[in-house]
Amino acid sequence: GRHFRSFCASTMADLTQVLIAAGRADPNAERTLKEYEERNLAEYATALAAQVATEGNDLMARQLAGLCLKNILVAKDESLLLQKHEAWKQLSPEVRTQVKNSLLQALRSSQAVACHTAAQAAAEVAAVELPYKEWPELVPTLLENLKTQGEASQVASLECLGFTCERIAMLETLPIEESTTDTMLTTIVNGMQPSRGPAINLAAATAMRNSLVFADVNINRKPERDAIVKNICEATRSSSAPVRRVAFECLTEIATLYYDKLAEYMDTIFQLTVQAIQQDEEDVAKQAIEFWTSLCEVEIEILDEMEEARIKGVPPPRTCTRYMQAAIEHLGPVLLEALTKQDEDADAEDEHCNISMVASLCLSSVAQTVEDLVIPVIMPFVTANIQNENWRMREAATMAFASILDGTSAEAIGPAVNQSIPILLQALGDSNALVRDSSAYTIGRICDLHVRSIPAETFPTLVNGLQSKLLTESPRTASQACTAIHNVSAAFADDEASLSTGTNALSQYVPSLLDTLLKCADRKDADEHNLRVAAMEAVTCLVQYCAADVKPVLLQLLPVVLQRLGASFNIPTVTNEEREKKEGLQGLLCGLIQVLALRLDKENVLPQADTIMSNVLQVLQSKNATCHQEAFSAISAVADSLESDFEKYMSALQPFLVAGLRNYEAFQVCICAVGLVGDLCRALERKIEPYCPEIMGALADALKDTALHRTVKPPVLATFGEVAMAIEAGFEPYIQFSLMLLLQASTIRATSDDEDMIDYINMLRESILEAYTGIIQGLKDGNRIDLFQPYVQSVLEFLQEIASDPNRDEFVVAKAVGVIGDVASSMGLQIKTQLQQPYIAQLLQEGLASGDDTTMDTANWAGGIVSQIMQSH
Repeated sequence: GRHFRSFCASTMADLTQVLIAAGRADPNAERTLKEYEERNLAEYATALAAQVATEGNDLMARQLAGLCLKNILVAKDESLLLQKHEAWKQLSPEVRTQVKNSLLQALRSSQAVACHTAAQAAAEVAAVELPYKEWPELVPTLLENLKTQGEASQVASLECLGFTCERIAMLETLPIEESTTDTMLTTIVNGMQPSRGPAINLAAATAMRNSLVFADVNINRKPERDAIVKNICEATRSSSAPVRRVAFECLTEIATLYYDKLAEYMDTIFQLTVQAIQQDEEDVAKQAIEFWTSLCEVEIEILDEMEEARIKGVPPPRTCTRYMQAAIEHLGPVLLEALTKQDEDADAEDEHCNISMVASLCLSSVAQTVEDLVIPVIMPFVTANIQNENWRMREAATMAFASILDGTSAEAIGPAVNQSIPILLQALGDSNALVRDSSAYTIGRICDLHVRSIPAETFPTLVNGLQSKLLTESPRTASQACTAIHNVSAAFADDEASLSTGTNALSQYVPSLLDTLLKCADRKDADEHNLRVAAMEAVTCLVQYCAADVKPVLLQLLPVVLQRLGASFNIPTVTNEEREKKEGLQGLLCGLIQVLALRLDKENVLPQADTIMSNVLQVLQSKNATCHQEAFSAISAVADSLESDFEKYMSALQPFLVAGLRNYEAFQVCICAVGLVGDLCRALERKIEPYCPEIMGALADALKDTALHRTVKPPVLATFGEVAMAIEAGFEPYIQFSLMLLLQASTIRATSDDEDMIDYINMLRESILEAYTGIIQGLKDGNRIDLFQPYVQSVLEFLQEIASDPNRDEFVVAKAVGVIGDVASSMGLQIKTQLQQPYIAQLLQEGLASGDDTTMDTANWAGGIVSQIMQSH
């Protein structure tokens, strides 16, 4: 032990040199640091903290020491993060105190770099300790620094508070003690005083934004709330633009967290935001608009809650004050003015949102909040300016119209939509590129949201107008035109009439549209503005929803798509970007094959099946490909079409299928592979049995893997039922472990009022019940229901648990009623006593009262079987 300690001491002495080398990205130095951490975490942490705190030390070494110290407690992966936090908590109190004292000392350094890095490291430690009432001296020390230290230390102390709050909020640990929050807010408000200067004000405002989530007790006390809001409002008038921007972020946070406390401040906030939108620098103005967008989101959520409560006949959890309704008349013109401040040089691929984009998003949120009340405020501007000589006014009017399409009713906006089509189609040829783009975008929105308002006589002009832009316009406008064609096609998804007539309004355009869209996907500039993807998705949508009379065109299309997929394997790829582009194309082509296989009959698919399968299996050979999901989905569609004739491809498919089932990392691929197993079971039935040992082994291993993404579990469990239905008595080798895994999964509960967890538990239970139904039916059909006998009691207990869970949803009830029928019909008199339990009648009653035809039929059937058993002896 002593020898090891002295070894550590000597290596730690070289730490400065190692850190400087690591700063030059020397891989050996990085490895050495990793070794130090793994050998002796206590000494490593202490030495790093000492490096940060030592005045006169090399600044780069101090900065990197702080970063390494922070990284002791940081990880992207949640389980690794918990391990790191646990390792920290296992260190002796003396070691942790020594590290923390060094950090507090470094926060008082005269060097800004050292203060800043200490603030980051201290925040990570605080995030682990403060929720557990450890490190009580941190926040008082930060407050003290604000009173006694130089500017660098004051800024870093406030940064430390801001980082700490941000980390604790992300970790979702225990709440912070009230006294700690009080001192935090005192420190922050102190730092927000204008006399402190812009650097300290900015750090304080940022800390305020991050701490508001913990300030509910303080916000509930009016004098404290007034002081907090007053300070924030004053900061919106700061001489420093970054401080003003963060002050508006604080107001946005208050609107989101404390909506019910806004009333007395709304007039002031309205004036401050409007003034900023009209007169301030763009970054500040955008944040002032963001306040209203966030307020809309809160009101939409509350209005949804109120509607839900009304349907259930219960009082709503909170009520909407309808600030947006009151503000729209005055705010509307301000947003319209902001729409005219377009950035001509802005590239749509650019992440940067300019003020006119932010105003447009805000207006969309306003329309979804106040619905038809937005029309009289916005439409006069649209009508007056959509053909204005000034392109800025034309474009603003077009975007304003696009922004209010979602949220308004067809009755109210329909007439305007009807009149706008010829104007917008004409604008696709506008002299200004932005106007052309916005017009194409608006047509796409209309086709998505108000396609029924497009008059029949305008339809040919619309389709031809969009098609004419695919090969001639810029990638951006052509991409919008593809989206519009996609949306027009999707509008025929529920077209009942075409089922009887065999045709629809699209039919005559399908051949030329498909041809032009494929040429569009081949454009040299198709990589720009997502054009290739938009064109291929439009083709797929057109194939999916075209009427029966265009089937001959689809028959010609299938070999073309297969030829394109075959050719794609020869595309040379050197860079990652080229590989991703190639895989993206292969994914799009697999998606198209899937839709074609679903639309065509077996006799059309069968002659092409060998080519389809050899190509799609070749797609699956690529490593880590993003296109495996689409490939599995295409195979599902082929299996669906060929049914038992698909068996000839199973031995070639099996290794790829099992690899997909074991691809826990890419969980979406895993889910698609699981879905394919279900489709194969339905297509092949008993013929899948030879492939089941490997498939069932992979499914069982997936459930046992702790790193498995939780969304994979429900489909895996449901697949046990699919396999049992397919192989009937052949399921015997798998019954024991599959039932054990189902019983294990049925013990998972939602402990809190966590909505996501409740939804997940319902999904899980639905899948467990589906699996039971499949297993019972499969064993019954194979005359081996005796194998299920030992598990009946556990299944009934699970049903009882469901009946007593107030969070069960209607889908779980529907499946539970089915399982009651299955168990009753297969076990009969043996379970008469159990079937007399009140929870059985309760679930059946609930099924009968569900209002869903299928559930009510199942409940009637199950209830009939239960009654028969009750009456027999």
